Amino acid sequence: MKFLKPHFWYNKSQRNGVFLLALLILIFQGIIFFADFSSQEKVDFNSPQILAFHSKIDSLKLVELENRKPKIFPFNPNYITDYKGEQLGMSLKEIDRLLAFRKTNKFVNSKEDFQQVTKISDSLLNKIAPYFKFPDWVVQRNRNQQKGFNTNASKTKKYGESSYNNKPKHIITSTDINKATQEDFKTIYGVGEKLSERIIKYRSKLQGFSLDKQLFEVWGLKKEVAEKVLEIFKIVEKPIIVKENVNTLTFKQLLKNPYIDYELCKKIFDYRDQVAELQDIKELTNIKGFPLDKYDRIVLYLVAE
Repeated sequence: MKFLKPHFWYNKSQRNGVFLLALLILIFQGIIFFADFSSQEKVDFNSPQILAFHSKIDSLKLVELENRKPKIFPFNPNYITDYKGEQLGMSLKEIDRLLAFRKTNKFVNSKEDFQQVTKISDSLLNKIAPYFKFPDWVVQRNRNQQKGFNTNASKTKKYGESSYNNKPKHIITSTDINKATQEDFKTIYGVGEKLSERIIKYRSKLQGFSLDKQLFEVWGLKKEVAEKVLEIFKIVEKPIIVKENVNTLTFKQLLKNPYIDYELCKKIFDYRDQVAELQDIKELTNIKGFPLDKYDRIVLYLVAE
């Protein structure tokens, strides 16, 4: 008892404080227990305001879902890949039919041709056909046929044979890619006026194609089109390129190399200053950050002497 007595020994003011605190606790407990805090106002979830709010949310959700859908840009249906076909909603069998047809070196020239080859449904055709983009001369030919022109030619043409045979024929002057003319390149499907001009200009910049893979560097030339070009045009005679001594070239002269930009040119000069003189052109690969994948093309124009 002596141990417990100090814990309950309070003076008068302390006892009053304890009683007041206990009283307040009882009052608040009573208020919480007996008072009704529930709202008498009921929310009508079918009210016009609530329904309009939900309608607005649903419309925003639909807009967001529409924005998340992959956008379709105009494309040539002759070059649909597995991935592209799947995005468009085509089945694997439909894609395989198109790929098998294209392996025969034939082309589809209209949405009707496309459906006949792939066997896609009318609904899917109507969905993706507006995005089909055929070469201008094919579009013009189809318009003429719709107007009644070239009806005799269309009667004699069998389906599946390259309708591109209507394209004006040009006798190729040379199959050497370094001697072929702009008109020669235009005989390849997919190579028009601009691309053939770019091929000629890039060939001049390189002083001639020394490697097949250089053709793939032409800006805007798709890989599959470049491969078709190389099926006809080969490097028969390699260009004669006078190699320049990397040890004596000025900064501006070295920068004229079609595969050397400002940063690489600076690195080569810094390395040349360090070693005083390159003994072998292979020393370029010792430079930190040197593009090894371009080495075989860079050294077409350089030598270390």
